[in-house]
Amino acid sequence: MCGIVGYTGVNQVLPNLLKGLEKLEYRGYDSAGVYVSNGAAGDYLVREQGRVAKLEAATKDKGIAGTAGIAHTRWATHGGVSVENAHPHMSEDGRFYLVHNGVIENYDELREKYLQGVKLHSQTDTEIAVQLIDKFSKENNLSTFDAFRQMISLLDENSAYGFLLMDRETPDLMYTAKKKSPLLIGVSKEANVVTSDAAAMLDVTHDFIELMDGEIAIVDKQKVTLFNAEGQEITREPFHIDIDASETDKGVYPYYMLKEVDEQAVVARTLSQYYFDDDNRIQNIDPAIVTAIQAADRIYIVAAGTSYHAGLVGKRYFEQWTGKPTEVHIASEFAYDQPLLSEKPFFIFLSQSGETADSREVLDNVIKQGYHSLTIANVMNSTLTREADFALPLLAGPEIAVASTKAYTAQIIVEAILAHAVGESGLDLKHELAKVAVEMQVIIDQKDDFKAIAESALRHRRSAFYIGRGLDAAVAVEAALKLKEISYVQTEGFAAGELKHGTISLIEEGTPVFALLTQAKTAGLVRGEIAQVAARGANAVVIASKALAKPGDAYVLPDVNELLMPLLAVIPAQLIAYYASLDRGLDVDRPRNLAKSVTVQ
Repeated sequence: MCGIVGYTGVNQVLPNLLKGLEKLEYRGYDSAGVYVSNGAAGDYLVREQGRVAKLEAATKDKGIAGTAGIAHTRWATHGGVSVENAHPHMSEDGRFYLVHNGVIENYDELREKYLQGVKLHSQTDTEIAVQLIDKFSKENNLSTFDAFRQMISLLDENSAYGFLLMDRETPDLMYTAKKKSPLLIGVSKEANVVTSDAAAMLDVTHDFIELMDGEIAIVDKQKVTLFNAEGQEITREPFHIDIDASETDKGVYPYYMLKEVDEQAVVARTLSQYYFDDDNRIQNIDPAIVTAIQAADRIYIVAAGTSYHAGLVGKRYFEQWTGKPTEVHIASEFAYDQPLLSEKPFFIFLSQSGETADSREVLDNVIKQGYHSLTIANVMNSTLTREADFALPLLAGPEIAVASTKAYTAQIIVEAILAHAVGESGLDLKHELAKVAVEMQVIIDQKDDFKAIAESALRHRRSAFYIGRGLDAAVAVEAALKLKEISYVQTEGFAAGELKHGTISLIEEGTPVFALLTQAKTAGLVRGEIAQVAARGANAVVIASKALAKPGDAYVLPDVNELLMPLLAVIPAQLIAYYASLDRGLDVDRPRNLAKSVTVQ
């Protein structure tokens, strides 16, 4: 969840570290810190509670100079939000500095066994790690590399880590290692870098080396030396990332979320062009994927959060177009309570980052059981895409805001295209998706409507509901998540028919109830449920497709194929959440207690 960046090169390091942290702040923003080594001239450690901007202000006028350093932005796991718990952590004698993403499960046991008498300054598992390195270096007369390896060897099998270490006695060197936590090593003529996300270092390089689980690397300004888990030196060629650094900037937008909402129409067109050729035939989907799914007797979609909600929509496509029974599972539950599987299962993992910890745990189990798997993710070369049998890209471009928008619609589109490729949709899907893209833009251009809805329905409200049936129920849970995570309005999304089974008791005078109405088969039923909540004082806000709309509905969606209506219905919900958050004076992109990429369980 935390963000890590390190740099060793020929230029001043501090500007590169701070800019990298700004790009990584979506991974956590409870606190931030930086360590800069300047050799014999001294070194600098600055840590601050709060955002990277506060850290940047704290580094001004300190005369910080040096060409190597490490930095970190934190999402708190062990220990509260404080300067003392901020990274980098320092060994007792001030020699070693460590940043870490992940969880050391047995840190209490390690502290009790090895660190009696060592004064600790934080409540973090990370400080235990850096004090162990210091202890082993001194007592066992080990090199930094060997002391680092010895510390790692003591971590239990459930621990996850991305470590980046510096030793003030070798100021140009960085030591890094990973397990179940993403780290990349960037290479260039002017510097070598280590980062949690390539986007943080695109101003330095577009060439990166993947660090695999269990591996350790020594990085200096001129070379990178890789070692496998057994300590044997290995080599690996870098891969090139063809992303413009400007794609990770907000540009003219006040928030990344608004930019990413606006990009959804472009993403829809991009996916259509990538997966269909000029003759409307499927391309860029390995025929082996189609064959493997056709041979399966059941499809299991595994995901978390917004990706799980996209899976709920995709379930309809796979069942209706391929004839395959499809189940959608929450990764964190599936990982430790696997249901009884069919004889020939096929697994589809949905993830924006490709690093979701709970999904990785499920994939590990799936691989051990010998089942076929596919990852659909926005970040290729990620752990989930690399370790599954197959992978398909979302092509949504960098998504920085914590609240996912364009990755959700991209996941639904790729699911639809894949189901179409495996079975028979009966649609000219390329043409239908082109219509979706056009209508997405129409909705996006009507932002003032959603601003007015948000302000009138949600100002001073502490709770709200989203309801719908069928595919609308699937969108309702995603709509509720968007509103609750960035505006802090406690919001429930569920099937409208469940209202009478308990939830209607929560309806009070003025309670906002957003009703999604795009499915003809259940439109009459939903209208009845709207009347029931309105009769009890609710403020019913109806978002309906043009074919099903009635006078008084709050917003009328353009019509596209009914099965693809989720791609349109979610956009009003995204923008209502955005404007509700703005109306409350909140940080839309960085809601409290959350991080974009959930890389710890």
